[in-house]
Amino acid sequence: MAMNTGGRLVAGSHNRNEFVLINADEIGRIKSVHELSGQTCQICGDEVEITVDGELFVACNECAFPVCRTCYEYERREGSQCCPQCKTRYKRLRGSPRVEGDEDEDGAEDLEHEFDYSNVDTTNFSHGTSGIASARGGSPGQALNSRQDLTPQNPEIPLLTYGEEDGESEYNQSALIVPSLASFGNGVRYPPVNAGNTNPRPMVPEKDIALYGYGSVAWKDRMEDWKRRQNEKLQVVRHQGSNVSKDLDAYDPEMPTMDEGRQPLSRKLPISSSRINPYRLIIILRLVILGLFFHYRILHPVHNAFGLWLTSVICEIWFGVSWILDQFPKWYPVERETYLDRLSFRYEKEGQPSELADIDVFVSTVDPMKEPPLITANTVLSILSADYPVDKVSCYVSDDGAAMLTFEALSETSDFARKWVPFCKEFNIEPRAPEWYFCQKMDYLKNKVHPEFVRERRAMKREYDEFKVRINRLVAIAEKVPEDGWTMQDGTPWPGNNVRDHPGMIQVFLGSDGAKDINGNELPRLVYVSREKRPGFEHHKKAGAMNALIRVSAVLSNAPYLLNVDCDHYMNNSKALREAMCFMMDPIGGKKVCYVQFPQRFDGIDRHDRYSNRNVVFFDINMKGLDGLQGPIYVGTGCVFRRQALYGYDAPPKKKRPSKTCNCWPKWCCFCCRSRKNKKGKSRKESKKLKHREASKQIHALETIEENPEEPKPLITSLSQEKLEKSFGQSPVFVASTLAVDGGIPSSISSEALLKEAIHVIGCGYEDKTEWGKEVGWIYGSVTEDILTGFKMHCHGWRSVYCMPKRPAFKGSAPINLSDRLHQVLRWALGSVEIFLSRHCPIWYGYGCGLKWLERFSYINSVVYPWTSIPLLIYCTLPAICLLTGKFIVPEISNYASVIFMALFISIGATSILEMQWGGVGLDDWWRNEQFWVIGGVSSHLFALFQGLLKVLAGVNTNFTVTSKAGDDGEFSELYIFKWTSLLIPPTTLLILNIVGVVVGVADAINNGYDSWGPLFGKLFFAIWVIMHLYPFLKGLTGKQERVPTVIIIWSILLASILTLVWVRINPFVSRDGPVLEICGLNCNDN
Repeated sequence: MAMNTGGRLVAGSHNRNEFVLINADEIGRIKSVHELSGQTCQICGDEVEITVDGELFVACNECAFPVCRTCYEYERREGSQCCPQCKTRYKRLRGSPRVEGDEDEDGAEDLEHEFDYSNVDTTNFSHGTSGIASARGGSPGQALNSRQDLTPQNPEIPLLTYGEEDGESEYNQSALIVPSLASFGNGVRYPPVNAGNTNPRPMVPEKDIALYGYGSVAWKDRMEDWKRRQNEKLQVVRHQGSNVSKDLDAYDPEMPTMDEGRQPLSRKLPISSSRINPYRLIIILRLVILGLFFHYRILHPVHNAFGLWLTSVICEIWFGVSWILDQFPKWYPVERETYLDRLSFRYEKEGQPSELADIDVFVSTVDPMKEPPLITANTVLSILSADYPVDKVSCYVSDDGAAMLTFEALSETSDFARKWVPFCKEFNIEPRAPEWYFCQKMDYLKNKVHPEFVRERRAMKREYDEFKVRINRLVAIAEKVPEDGWTMQDGTPWPGNNVRDHPGMIQVFLGSDGAKDINGNELPRLVYVSREKRPGFEHHKKAGAMNALIRVSAVLSNAPYLLNVDCDHYMNNSKALREAMCFMMDPIGGKKVCYVQFPQRFDGIDRHDRYSNRNVVFFDINMKGLDGLQGPIYVGTGCVFRRQALYGYDAPPKKKRPSKTCNCWPKWCCFCCRSRKNKKGKSRKESKKLKHREASKQIHALETIEENPEEPKPLITSLSQEKLEKSFGQSPVFVASTLAVDGGIPSSISSEALLKEAIHVIGCGYEDKTEWGKEVGWIYGSVTEDILTGFKMHCHGWRSVYCMPKRPAFKGSAPINLSDRLHQVLRWALGSVEIFLSRHCPIWYGYGCGLKWLERFSYINSVVYPWTSIPLLIYCTLPAICLLTGKFIVPEISNYASVIFMALFISIGATSILEMQWGGVGLDDWWRNEQFWVIGGVSSHLFALFQGLLKVLAGVNTNFTVTSKAGDDGEFSELYIFKWTSLLIPPTTLLILNIVGVVVGVADAINNGYDSWGPLFGKLFFAIWVIMHLYPFLKGLTGKQERVPTVIIIWSILLASILTLVWVRINPFVSRDGPVLEICGLNCNDN
């Protein structure tokens, strides 16, 4: 059947049952350059000029959004460098100055204007800025009026959107709605439909509609229905983690693939090749030079000092192996970028409930006297006021010390939160921890602060001062504990009077019925938890407390994601939870992410960071390198977990790609080859699975739970129920929650029954004969449970993500003085030694699973580094011995040896410089890290090694001390305070020995003449290298507030005296054959 189309374009879709005639109107007509010259800039309102070539200036080649050259130059130099409509980065056009980011673009050279900013007009920036505000979400009415005023003069260039109008094209009168740019089954691409005219008109208005015949174009109701279905298809799909989620494969294949809601929520930003390729080349060269260095050292022994030479070579070989373990995991460093707007667009539709996933936040504290309640209160307040739906956040505070001070402080905190949370969300302040927010110096005249905000801020400051007074009063009262212990308001004795023998306690402060803020809005849930403790039970310190919180939260809220922070790490970025959800809820790669680790940042550290508290090299270089492999290691705080990964489930398997067929071989040949490959692959896979099951001993894999999410899951059989209880414990409610991948609690169970079950799961005997601490939850066996827990997850095939938002997500307090800092490093090193001596050591555990080789290198390095303390201590002692004995570890250096040594030093420096360049680390931070590596290596790491050996071999348990946090006595008040600790003795002894060695060596050179200075140079360089690395320690010993502890001086002088007496006994400056008597020519017998 033929149809008269009148010479117009016909478009349609068999799949969509569509048939459309494309009507060409005045806007669709091709215009000449002179007609286009009257186009107006959508930012400032000026006319878009004509280029020297006689063509209209086009800033964006993707959507042709009309922007004048002035606004284009301003946006590239001062703005986001992106098109306001399609968000595509502006490319550098001929005649435009080069800006940051243009280095990677391949364009025509324009050296004449590359750095020329003189031609950029700055007079129009004032009205240009107002235009930007309206185009980017400013006042809609202003934008509408401005565009209506410009419309009669010249028609606008149509804006391109995808499926529906966004905020930028809502008021544009000529927006083109593009259904899709993707080709369908027949490979035909469909043109856009002009749906932006407010006054649509037919092309031939006088023509009778009956003349068009039979078709879908003439049916008005069919067109309306088609538009409605188009809008429905543009609705955002629900996420896998929500209770009403649907599989991504069930999504309509004809939905526009370029829709904002379908785009990834994050992206990986590899380090530019101009930075990473030279870095990798230097690593290879350094490896070659290191081989030549060892070749020379081994083949050229020092015969007159063979013991010193052999000792030094052994130490250097160990240092080389340690460098390889530390260096190669940084081979693929990456950075990541998140899109919070896409997250909101996908899961937060206006007028609909938020579909963001629930999050349970864990805050752990032990001793309120060492971890002040005011710091814990600020952390809790920052979490409760986070920029996240309040009904999806639950905060659980673990009080492992069962202190009534913490309980009462948390009660005061919940009352203050009713005022603080609405204040934060109304004025969108940062940070949302009141102590640090009010410490900021605020300029009330900047950006024309609204007077109402000034009044509210002052009132809230007074409220917070009163809150601090109440907290400090509680602290003062708690310093004197009554003989009979504390009692509660009703006269009941406080259950935690005996810290080591008390029942489990749970108190819901917020989140229950009637808990509203001062504006009547709902608040996040706040729960106090103190697990049961009885004598004779092993409670496993922080790891046991975290596992108790996992079970309590699973019974009360059961969010699919968990965030754990220390009590002193407050949320500095209110959007931190959204940053993590950009990775966890990403439908493309989020399913395999077990946790999102944020870097640790600290407040209250001196400007020079004397003791390397910031640890910038680790967080900005090492962790970025691991993120390019299988992900960063877990560092104990500031980490968002997937609950299913903590339960010990395997990561979902990768989908197999469809096998390719070959037509050039006979079918029987292909069949034989394919069957042979399948058998081999199957046998290998089965053996791999068998080993993995024997190693992990887990009951269910995640893929069996997610096998068919849309169908109702069958009832648990008695056999599987028994296995689950053996793994997770005797709690039907908790066991049922472990199978709920999407989270949530059954509505049929009352809150009283849930609270009773929550008390049951925190009993001290609940974990007996279960997999808790072995394969489930935080893993036991080390005081650094963080490394072990992350290692087990990576062994299960999961990957982790390192998220570094521009505004730090969390900030905490670091130990200020040297003694506390060394004790903190001691605890970390002790945990690594415990892991090294356990069955979970990465050297021999986890083969045949999902752990990558370079990731294994990083874990091996994290448990081996305390052993470096022995060769490091010996190597730092060698300079003093060489200076005191007159011998050296290197023979007389030849030209070949000089070249090797110089090349080695240059390669070390080049590697460090390139690392600092792509990691964004300053020279001061890098040098402080090097210094404290030596200080901690010869003190904390050494003691941790011996304590770990005693604990494993002799069964002597070591109790670590909780590092005290910064006080309120003044800025850096504790920087120079020393507390007695045996960790200070080895570095002090090394300092005295090397200083004495330098003095003796110089004195000997002066005494023996000019020829002695040549051999002395290498020894002096060696000794000064040690002294420079120990300089922060020496500066700390001479602090200005308190003198050096006497016991340190006594021990150091004693050890130095012993070694000095040994030197006197050796007497290196006197010949072995006795004194050499020369005849001077004078007769002493003559009178």
